[in-house]
Amino acid sequence: MNEVASAGNKELLVELTAEIVAAYVGNHVVPAADLPALIVDVHTALSGTTSEEVAAPVVEKPKPPVPIKKSVHNDYIICLEDGMKFKSLKRHLMTHYGMTPEEYREKWELPADYPMVAPAYAEARSRLAKQMGLGQGRKKRA
Repeated sequence: MNEVASAGNKELLVELTAEIVAAYVGNHVVPAADLPALIVDVHTALSGTTSEEVAAPVVEKPKPPVPIKKSVHNDYIICLEDGMKFKSLKRHLMTHYGMTPEEYREKWELPADYPMVAPAYAEARSRLAKQMGLGQGRKKRA
C-alpha cells in the first residue's frame, strides 16, 4: 500500500500537489487565471491514486493457429501451440513447451478425452501390440 492510501493523509496529498504544481509552473508559462484549475486537476489525479480498487489485468486468451475442431486428423494431430503436424504430441509438448498433456488440455480448454496421438497411429500401435500378444493374461503352466 502506498503512503497516501495507508494513512489517508490529506496533508501529504496537499503537499504533493503543491510540489507538482510548483515544478510544473517553474518550467511552463501558466496564466494566473489557470492556476486554480491546474491545482484542482493535480489534486484530483493524486486523490485517484488512493483508490483501493485495482483493476484486474485483462488476460487475452491465446488463439490457436487452427480451429480446435480441425486439429485432429486421421493421420496426424496439429499442435495448437505452433501449428505443426505430429503423430504424437506428448514428447513435442514436453521438449518444446515444458507442458504435460493435462496442462495442454487445460490451456486450450480441451476435453479430457482429447487425443494426444493421431487415430490411425493409435490403431496401428494397437494392432502391433495385439500381434505381439500383449494385453492378454498370462498362460497357466501345466
